[in-house]
Amino acid sequence: MTVDAARPTTSGPSELREPPPAGGGIPLLGHGWRLARDPLAFFEQLRDHGDVVRLRLGPKTVYAVTTPELTGAVALSPDYIIAGPLWESLESLLGKEGVATANGPLHRRQRRTIQPAFRLDAVPGYGPIMEEEAQALVERWRGAGTLDVTTESFRAAVRIAARCLMRGSYMDDRADRICADLATLFSGMYQRMVVPLGPLYRVPLPANREFNRALADLHLLVDEIVADRRASGQKPDDLLTALLEATDDNGEPIGEQEIHDQVIAIVTPGSETVGSTLMSLLQVLTQHPELADRVRDEVKAVVGDRPVAFDDVRKLTYTANVVVETMRLYPAVWILTRRAVADTVLGGYRIPAGADIVYSPYAIQRDPRSFARHEEFDPDRWLPGGSQEVPKYAMSPFSVGNRKCPSDHFSMAELTLITAAVASAFTFEEAPGSDSRPRIGITLRPRRLRLTPRPR
Repeated sequence: MTVDAARPTTSGPSELREPPPAGGGIPLLGHGWRLARDPLAFFEQLRDHGDVVRLRLGPKTVYAVTTPELTGAVALSPDYIIAGPLWESLESLLGKEGVATANGPLHRRQRRTIQPAFRLDAVPGYGPIMEEEAQALVERWRGAGTLDVTTESFRAAVRIAARCLMRGSYMDDRADRICADLATLFSGMYQRMVVPLGPLYRVPLPANREFNRALADLHLLVDEIVADRRASGQKPDDLLTALLEATDDNGEPIGEQEIHDQVIAIVTPGSETVGSTLMSLLQVLTQHPELADRVRDEVKAVVGDRPVAFDDVRKLTYTANVVVETMRLYPAVWILTRRAVADTVLGGYRIPAGADIVYSPYAIQRDPRSFARHEEFDPDRWLPGGSQEVPKYAMSPFSVGNRKCPSDHFSMAELTLITAAVASAFTFEEAPGSDSRPRIGITLRPRRLRLTPRPR
């Protein structure tokens, strides 16, 4: 039996160990209260208790995985599917028929539909739009005083996703509504995940009413986007057209609910993760001005005095390493869950069918056993040959296997381009009222980042 096994159980129950329990649970809530209070520290401490650890979230027993080897095994094994507390909390937003939440044949068909839009050779086609948005961001900030970085980051992420993947001006006046709705939804969904007290979230308390309002508004926005495209009669070569013309396994057009859920999956998770990462990048540039100077120097050496362009991105290797190191220390997707569909063995422990698995990329990517100077921000660790000692699966910001984020090349290109554009134009200072402590929700980002841009 190998340590990274994730396979059907062949031994009798008496021959297999139960994972050790995590301490500190309390009646009714289990470990949910610790997850709600300080989840990042909680997951980092779990590695001290074993490779697989038992938790309780409310009435549920959940198995936490703490090593890169085993997280890779879970991500790659067909015995674990997309399900569990994280995805249950997201279901009201993402539905059951979108690529983010579907499993099996439906997921494979949906991946085939959307994958052409994110192929490596397709990404340069989005270059002009990314350039326009990056330069518009720089111009808007030139005369700005204090920036609300949350609003600015999510606005940029939503606009790029919408303009590239659902071409049309109809997103311009909806970006702010989407950003506001997502802020409310992702905060409420995290609470529903770690403290799963289902009936209580239906009580008409102010927080529940605000959550339901934001959810209804976002679904309405998606219906408006689809209706506007159909009414226009236009069929640009984009992802929305591919969805509207997609067929199921019988050759029939896919249903309206699936189209709706797929558009939600395009606009929301991608924009939330990119926006969160962009916030963390701006925090890094502010807290480490020497890194921002190196980015500026690289951009200057590559482009001279003209604005940075999409075609420059592949030459901006240090800037890309700053993006990667930001994703290591501040991963937007900091927690993931799966569900076992069969009795399996994981790290020598029996995992029963139906059990939920949880692991934290944040804790995995800060593990001192995997990374030298694990808490130090060092982009040079990603130089060629510099990461040879990093264990496999210790750094997987876009996941692996058939659940790997299809937009990895797209997201890296836009984040590198925006980082290069803003770092070469400005230095940043934290403004009064800024709070750069982590905000823990479904995604990880600074709590309330307010910056003053100073032209270089």
